[in-house]
Amino acid sequence: MGLALTGAALLFVAVLLPNKAEAQFGIRGGPVGVARFAVGHVLGMARLRHSRMAVRGSRYRSAALRSQDPRGAERGQPANPYVMRAALTAQAALSGWQGGRRPQGWWRHPDGSYGWVGPVFWPFAHDDLTTAVILGDTTSFSLYGYGDIYAAIFAPYAATELAAYTAPQGRRARKIPSAEALCDASDTGGLPVERIAGTVQPNELQRTALDELASAWNAARDTIRAACPEQAPATASERLGLMRGRLEAMIKATDAVAAPLAKFVGLLTDDQKARLDALANERRAALAAVQRKDAQKDMQAAAAACAPDYDPRYDEKAQRQYEQLVQQQWPADIASTLKLDEVARARLDVLQDTTLRTLETLSACPAKTAETPQGRLASVKTRLETMLQAVGGVSDALDDFQADLSDEQKAGFEAIGPKRGALAAARS
Repeated sequence: MGLALTGAALLFVAVLLPNKAEAQFGIRGGPVGVARFAVGHVLGMARLRHSRMAVRGSRYRSAALRSQDPRGAERGQPANPYVMRAALTAQAALSGWQGGRRPQGWWRHPDGSYGWVGPVFWPFAHDDLTTAVILGDTTSFSLYGYGDIYAAIFAPYAATELAAYTAPQGRRARKIPSAEALCDASDTGGLPVERIAGTVQPNELQRTALDELASAWNAARDTIRAACPEQAPATASERLGLMRGRLEAMIKATDAVAAPLAKFVGLLTDDQKARLDALANERRAALAAVQRKDAQKDMQAAAAACAPDYDPRYDEKAQRQYEQLVQQQWPADIASTLKLDEVARARLDVLQDTTLRTLETLSACPAKTAETPQGRLASVKTRLETMLQAVGGVSDALDDFQADLSDEQKAGFEAIGPKRGALAAARS
């Protein structure tokens, strides 16, 4: 437990947090929320080392965003979707950032993948819905949260770097994927209709319902795809707005497939339902086959710290780690650098508090996966609604903070993230 907590804290500090911070222990976020957030990220640590190796050695280009890892296929080995995700999104996320010089970026997820790739939030949104609802794997959903909101406020990309993702296809664009290509990555296969059909062996009526479900699934893909940005968001407010748009599209997508899914499952016999539910077990078995044994032990240790009766306030190591985490949330010199008056300082505190509370609201601790596709769909929608509410609260606090700032102060606030990125690149 202690090793898992230490590892999680070190990962969180090294990957996600700024070098300087200003926060009061025990007020922002809460010790339970922050500790569980950090511990929950150990679930991705088990795959991080391999993901980093995959990123460093990857020859993928943006056009290679797809659902299979050809290197594994060539060797006759099962592809690890987490390593694939890390390699593909890192290639795309870093190609336009600081010249692509660094093998990793501070805003990456703990499994090595990225929630923000240039101007695109959640590039594999549709694919993640399919994987979660049909195959019972909600890992990607658990990794989206505070870090992505933080990256929206303090974007690591400079304006020119973001603009390259929406620039006309020219010499530079061949090296940097377009936002359109990134959003197309949400459709890496859609609903696995033939796999489902092969599993449940539907009769004619059931097959018709399955086809209707497939059509609804494609419509859901189009809904999410329509929320792809045509222009690069230039401000934190615009980036948070983009997050809200993508989340709203995903929620709308879950609503669109709910009735067709219920109809199809309702027509199945108990035996067929059991076989459909078994697809999730197959997914878990396949993942276990490509995971290292020590990785599985780390994940078990991390999950123990997420138990309902665990209280890090009575764990001395967790307490120290919590203090370290909270003290390194936000740059400490925002108020002085922007020359904020007392009102603006108070509003900045509210923005900071509101953002840090998402540590607990969007904790990475895993929830028990529902046994049925309908149950998993409901859980996914609930998670998305929670995220949407969290992003909305932060967005409102940001609007209040910036309401009376001068153009110069707003520009200074927007420069914080890119400056940090430049410093990180200079140290590499």
